[in-house]
Amino acid sequence: MAFPDFDHLGRRVGQLIDRAEALADRVEATLTRVDLLLPEPMPALDWRKVKAARWRKRAGRGYLQPVAHPHTIALDALVAIDAQKSAIEANTRQFVAGLPANNVLLTGSRGTGKSSLVKAMLGAHAGQGLRLIEVDKSDLTDLPDIVERVEARAERFVVFCDDLTFDAGEAGYKALKVALDGSIAGPSGNVLIYATSNRRHLLPEYMSENLATKHVGEEVHPGESVEEKISLSERFGLWISFYPFAQDDYLAAVHGWLAHFAVKPAAGAREREARVREAIQYSLQRGSRSGRVAWQFARGYAGAQALAKPRRAKK
Repeated sequence: MAFPDFDHLGRRVGQLIDRAEALADRVEATLTRVDLLLPEPMPALDWRKVKAARWRKRAGRGYLQPVAHPHTIALDALVAIDAQKSAIEANTRQFVAGLPANNVLLTGSRGTGKSSLVKAMLGAHAGQGLRLIEVDKSDLTDLPDIVERVEARAERFVVFCDDLTFDAGEAGYKALKVALDGSIAGPSGNVLIYATSNRRHLLPEYMSENLATKHVGEEVHPGESVEEKISLSERFGLWISFYPFAQDDYLAAVHGWLAHFAVKPAAGAREREARVREAIQYSLQRGSRSGRVAWQFARGYAGAQALAKPRRAKK
């Protein structure tokens, strides 16, 4: 009867152990090098001091970047949109008071104050605990991660998506639908989504889609593609529409922004008429009358006026 060669087996076992230890050392060295390449985790924000933040990505990791100087606007500085101000102000006041409130979609003409109105909400209610998180369209797939980071906080958070439009099939489109009203998880009580768009249904609309509309009796039934586009905007509980400015609205915005930039009122009728004529010519050159164009005119006019003043002689 042959007996096993225990010396040989012992040597083999020892070789296998040595190889395993060497492999473990190489894996540990590789992981160490990978850790050196990865960015350091960002510290958690102190929301007692931070009023606004942006969601950013670094090496595939998302984090909240504090905004040192948030661009807040006084509500009184926004003119010709009183109905829109009242609607979003009422909804935001409910939200910061811990009462039920709706996600908001602000749509309509460019430059009429949609984004400014959201920023004005932060200025008006930051003292009551309102905070703003700006998210790019490309990062909407991270909405669950963003909500998870703030849902245990006492503050109230508005996730702000500016100039939001989608092309068919974009990942952010589905992610936003789920975040608004479609996840198995219930919505967070301290997070709302405020989005602005030039398109009411956030997606391009085509004439061919209207051909699929059916008439059943006296009822109109849109085609499936139209229904799909409407389904996203319908998930916003509050729609606020903005319209092109009339000339009087535009001039009221001009005068308001001139006062904001500390431009003194016109000294007489001739100066007042010249200022109005210059503001109208500016809007004609831009091909638009809006609050944004009024702000741009007032900014340039105020700078030119200040530069034209005689400089005091240096002592």
